[in-house]
Amino acid sequence: MEKQMRSKKEELIADIQNLLNTYEGIKKTSINADMLKFMDEASLISIIDSLLNQKEYSKESDLQWLEKFKKYNI
Repeated sequence: MEKQMRSKKEELIADIQNLLNTYEGIKKTSINADMLKFMDEASLISIIDSLLNQKEYSKESDLQWLEKFKKYNI
């Protein structure tokens, strides 16, 4: 069985799609890779960075919200 080699850009596009699909409660996203192929690797990495930052901010907000309820813990 021969493994197909993906280009770095294809891997980055797949990573973007995987990141988008890690949000709970949101319908699975499928990206048309042709729409992102025109971008250079730096732009794709920037998108990934932005998605990771959003995910981190979302986690921090959730933790802050949950901290409010600790005082009610019996």
